[in-house]
Amino acid sequence: MFGKLNENEMEEVLRNQALGRIGCHHDGVTYVTPISYAYDGAYVYCHTREGMKVKMMRNNPQVCFEVDEILNMGNWKSVIGWGDFEELTSVADRKTALLCLVNRVLPIISSETTHLFPHWPFSSPDLGDIKGIVFRIKLMTKTGRFEKFEQVSEHKFA
Repeated sequence: MFGKLNENEMEEVLRNQALGRIGCHHDGVTYVTPISYAYDGAYVYCHTREGMKVKMMRNNPQVCFEVDEILNMGNWKSVIGWGDFEELTSVADRKTALLCLVNRVLPIISSETTHLFPHWPFSSPDLGDIKGIVFRIKLMTKTGRFEKFEQVSEHKFA
């Protein structure tokens, strides 16, 4: 069965995942890249280093954000949202975002880019020690789809 996710189902997918993809476009170039994130029901929060996606989003803040929850090829959910990139530079805004990122649930095996502190999983007492770019995306529009494979078993009764 193939169908659309309702608002609550889309929110659940966004809250339960840690890896999404950002699509950005500037000067005739479209760029899609994976990024770890945290979602608080209003914003997608991200931490990254200076690079191509940040340069592109600074020039064109309109972005697309996509998240998947894949059990297998016949059972998956996908959410796509559109919103605006906002770089967070004030101490208060960075702290809000970093707390959201620090408090997210990560898989046991995770990447270096999800480890915000040098001694991860142990946190630093000062969030100001975290270097890099912190930003958020307010998703203004969302859509979600799913596929659920329902295997029909044939039981023969004697």
